[in-house]
This record gives sequence, C-alpha cells and structure tokens, in this order.
Amino acid sequence: MTAGENAGSREARTEDCEPRTLSYQWENKNRELGTANSELRTFAEGCAMAYLEPADYTNYGLPAGTTADWVTAATALINSYCRRPDLNVIQYMERLRVTKGAQTVLLSYLPLTPLAPATTPFVSLQGRYARPRRGELPQEPLIEIAWAFALPGQWTSIDPTLVDFDPNTGELMLPWNVLGLPFNEVQATYTAGLAAIGDDVKSACAQIVRNAQATPSLNTSMSRIDTMQMKYLSSSLVDETVQAWLNPYVANRLG
Repeated sequence: MTAGENAGSREARTEDCEPRTLSYQWENKNRELGTANSELRTFAEGCAMAYLEPADYTNYGLPAGTTADWVTAATALINSYCRRPDLNVIQYMERLRVTKGAQTVLLSYLPLTPLAPATTPFVSLQGRYARPRRGELPQEPLIEIAWAFALPGQWTSIDPTLVDFDPNTGELMLPWNVLGLPFNEVQATYTAGLAAIGDDVKSACAQIVRNAQATPSLNTSMSRIDTMQMKYLSSSLVDETVQAWLNPYVANRLG
C-alpha cells in the first residue's frame, strides 16, 4: 500500500467515526437525601480507543505478540468498573437536586477537564427554583415573590465564570441569587476525563490482561468445551492492585 493510499484510508476511517450523541437516563432517587440524578453522555460511538497501544505492550510487561482483543476486553472491563463510557475527555450532563441549606453540588465524573479550545470544563449551567419539598421552605415571603415574578420550575442560566469548583473532587459552589434564594435544582453540562491516559490506567490495563492470561482455569466461573465458551470472574481480574489504580476515576454515586 502506498503512502497516499494509507493516508486516504485514515481519512475515510476518521469520517466513519464522527461523534454521535447517545442519551442515557438514570434516576437515582434517595429519599433520605432527596437527590435525583440524570445524565446525558456524548461520545464517539464505536471509536473508543484502547488504553494500551501495541508499542506500549513491552513497556508494561506484556508480550509483543499480544493480540488486540485482550487489550480491548481489558479496556471495556476498566470502563465498566469505573461506571463510565470512557476515561478520555467526553461530555456529560447531570441534573442534581441541591440539598437543603447547601449551596454546593457534587458532580459524578472526575476529573473536570476542559475540552480544547475551551478554557473551562462547563459547557452550560442552569438552575431553577422548583417548589420546595416538605420541610424545605427557607423564607416563605421571598419564595412567594419568586413565584410571582417567575414560573416555578423555570430554568435560569448561570454564568460559569461565577461558579467556584474543584476539578479533582467535582464540588461545584453555586452563586447566590440577588434575593438570597438558593437554587433547588441544578443542571450541569460539562466535560470530564483524562486529557492523556496516564501510567496508572495503562498499568491497570496490562495487569488485567496478565490476570486473564495467567492460568485461565483459575479465573473462570463457567466453561463449556463444546461451545468454547468461558466466563471470567471479574473480581479475580480486577484485583486489589488494579482497583487502587482505578479508584480515582470511579464515578460518584452511580451504580
């Protein structure tokens, strides 16, 4: 294959992998805390990259002849353990109830990372003064004024530059209203993930492959010779060392 044909193949593959928007809705209702979460994920479907490239195999203790299916399976297992579609920087949307007496919310996916050329991880922020739940009426006269001049439940845009946040913990501190009314609910569209896959994730990926390749019969929960089917115990593949590497990237509150 000539250099021109190779370049053309890469261009065609890039066009086939245009990002598509998929919507997933989760409702995680906690009666005690009064929280509800939902999310919208945007990512390139079918174009997720494995966390180890063939050139990295020997650097992380894998044989150079390791086939890509091992690494692909390990990558999928990492995403499943972290409860997120990808560890790379992608866009999420969460709807969060604000706890009574608080002016902060905690986002689920870390770390918060801007997607170039943006300089902030927040695409948009909205808040609304929904009708308070039982026992959450802070200042009844002010709430009545808010209902008089705005429809209850109407979303209001929040300037992301007025929001204080910690990219490592996902804590979001909301600005106060002119009348001193706290938001009842917040909708945040933001980007989160790793700008570059680090050694911890690559080491975890390689370790999962080694765990699966080392004495496979000890890692199987079921095997059938007639259909060449084998199921692995995830706890034996994602061991304590792998969990320690991946714990900083596990999604908060989901699952």
